[in-house]
Amino acid sequence: MIRYDVAIIGAGIAGAGLAAEIAPHCSVLMLEGEDQPGYHSTGRSAAYWSESYGGPAIQPLSSASGHVLRAGGFLDPLGALQVGRADDRGRMDAYIARYADCGVAMNEVDPHTLVSGLRDDWVLGLYEPSSSSIDVGGVHGQALAAAKRAGAVLTTRARMIAARREGGDWIIETTAGNFCAGILVNAAGAWADEAASMAGVHPLGITPYRRTVVQLRTDPVVPHGIPHVSDFEGTFYFKPEAGGKLWLSPHDETPVEPHDVAPEELDVAIAIDRFEHVVDWRVAGVERRWAGLRSFAPDRLPVYGFAADCPSFFWCVGQGGFGIQTAPAASAVAAALLLGHAPADFVANIDPAHYRADRFKG
Repeated sequence: MIRYDVAIIGAGIAGAGLAAEIAPHCSVLMLEGEDQPGYHSTGRSAAYWSESYGGPAIQPLSSASGHVLRAGGFLDPLGALQVGRADDRGRMDAYIARYADCGVAMNEVDPHTLVSGLRDDWVLGLYEPSSSSIDVGGVHGQALAAAKRAGAVLTTRARMIAARREGGDWIIETTAGNFCAGILVNAAGAWADEAASMAGVHPLGITPYRRTVVQLRTDPVVPHGIPHVSDFEGTFYFKPEAGGKLWLSPHDETPVEPHDVAPEELDVAIAIDRFEHVVDWRVAGVERRWAGLRSFAPDRLPVYGFAADCPSFFWCVGQGGFGIQTAPAASAVAAALLLGHAPADFVANIDPAHYRADRFKG
């Protein structure tokens, strides 16, 4: 077997992003269980970037990544509008207060000026102008290409079966054969705890959740230039897509076992029912529906760093629904922890202690 310095389980955005950062410094192998990278979570992203999404502890990663993504041409202006009824005033004020010290621009607006057809009872609006659409395939593809240019090797159809320590290295058994590496990185997304158990490492309680999205046609056609729209209670969001289409989600978060997840008809029906209570547009047809997996640690923050019970097992998991939008900064932070290097300049002010794996050691 060829020995690699680092073997990464999973080549979605977490694994690919980390590989791109560390491959210039060490030999890297990416082991992907599917026919192609990014099949489960990365490839089913809602393609949305927001500085405030995920909470104040995620915001530094999102804001730092935003500069990189925008410079790379991966963001397109969209804007985000949160709407509420009169009795949501307390929720809106609390939301504004949470981000008061973060430097994220938010403006209270009349929501009807941004969304024609909004029903009369939606009287509160909070607008975040920096929110954008994100080219998910472009971000992921660039990371894979950068990793390859730096010498990283990608092996697909290589689902991990077991891993063991032998002579100071990891022997990783997969459906594509056995591989050897000095450090084993768990970037397995929804399968993160399963991968840890296979390697004899204590799981962290990474839980996968199902999120549903449907693509609609509306009558009238979705007005040009509307922003991403969600509510303060977190019960729906919708966003415009090319060709006058609309992506709609009931903002569901159902815990599931890791698998090739599919949408439930009930969740699709709930999404449409909620949508019809927000705008007076008629749903002319459901063109497509899908579901993706979002994986969270118990504290809902990502996990980067060596396992407390195994110094050669590195966690890069728990990105929830913000893995794409935080990818540049998250990959840089994780790479600095893995290599023991000083962090890149654009993440130098981000405290990795919030995300380190050893926060779960006690």
